Amino acid sequence: MIARQTSDRDLLVRCLEEPAAFEEVFDRHFGAIHRYVARRLSPACADDVAAQVFCLAYDKRRQFAEQRPDCPLAPWLFGIATNLVRRHRRDERRQLRAYARVGVEAAAPDSPDESAARLDARRARPAVARALASLSQDERDVLLLYALADLDYQGIAEALEIPVGTVRSRLSRARTRARRHLGGEAEHLTPTAAAGTEGR
Repeated sequence: MIARQTSDRDLLVRCLEEPAAFEEVFDRHFGAIHRYVARRLSPACADDVAAQVFCLAYDKRRQFAEQRPDCPLAPWLFGIATNLVRRHRRDERRQLRAYARVGVEAAAPDSPDESAARLDARRARPAVARALASLSQDERDVLLLYALADLDYQGIAEALEIPVGTVRSRLSRARTRARRHLGGEAEHLTPTAAAGTEGR
């Protein structure tokens, strides 16, 4: 018989009495948080920022468990990560603009199986970087939590501690502004295209 994995919420409650159990929270979520930070900032600073996320989460675990009993753990961690990314706001905008200037060379496929759509997304990345740099911080946070962290509207609302209606309106504004900025390339504003714009 396969043992059922402890839920994130039960694990967090256990951490309140057994601090060592937080290591499992780290093991479960560090990879996703690290990838998100690396894409928004750079691989070079992702180790430090992702580590800070879990230090803060550990320090605030009791407050989170008591004040947000219905919030899943992953959106909370992505919310902490997003707040730390905001502290590096100028770095993010500078990197987006630099990436937009440098661009991507039209490289040959990595393998015969690499699709034309993937190559098109690569070519679109400089334009996507410019579009992301043109957004407000609030709009960019919502859009990238949707595209890079793969959170739904409710998850984004929990991550940023804002109403779902605000998520919808910010995401709609972000998409509208990005489409206007991208023109005919708006269809490339997808997780695949956005993933290559940060930290390059």
